[in-house]
Amino acid sequence: MARSALPGRGLETLIDALRALPGVGPRSAQRMAYHLMQHDRVGAEQLARALDGALEVVRHCARCNNFTETELCTLCRSPGRDPALLCVVETSADLSMVEQTLSYSGLYFVLMGRLSPLDGVGPRDIGLDRLLERATDGIVREVILATNFTNEGEATAHYIAEMLRARSIKASRIARGVPLGGELEFVDVGTISQAMLDRRGL
Repeated sequence: MARSALPGRGLETLIDALRALPGVGPRSAQRMAYHLMQHDRVGAEQLARALDGALEVVRHCARCNNFTETELCTLCRSPGRDPALLCVVETSADLSMVEQTLSYSGLYFVLMGRLSPLDGVGPRDIGLDRLLERATDGIVREVILATNFTNEGEATAHYIAEMLRARSIKASRIARGVPLGGELEFVDVGTISQAMLDRRGL
């Protein structure tokens, strides 16, 4: 439907906002907006309140950079985790997938991205200075690189491995049980579990 045919700026703004979601194009955003306005206004109000509330309270963990509502997330506060193991992932969704495997008991660092020079994303943009500080705290013995097996993910893992090697810190890479070009968020937990167990040194 042409933009001029939309009934009002409010609906147009909602459609534009929904397009910010990954995988949502113009038509999908339009269908969602029409559904919320026509069939589920209560759901729309709940969604608006939930987004507003999340923006107020959700922040980054001071240690691992994952999303949390407190200074340190639940995993970083847990006495049952092994602080000598540090798993580096690209996103919170990747962390969640690794956790579901029940095969890893260490701690994490979430990059919230990956190196992508073409998109202007460099080491500072994904917090590699904070990662290095964490990895050299005298407690971490091994850094497990669990970035995705995309070109950018591989480049990120290589860059971090070189950075750690220069400081004599052991780094390993999860095994390629995860398909080449695959992203952890979409891989089954059994495959991720095996990849964690079969990780290799770099």
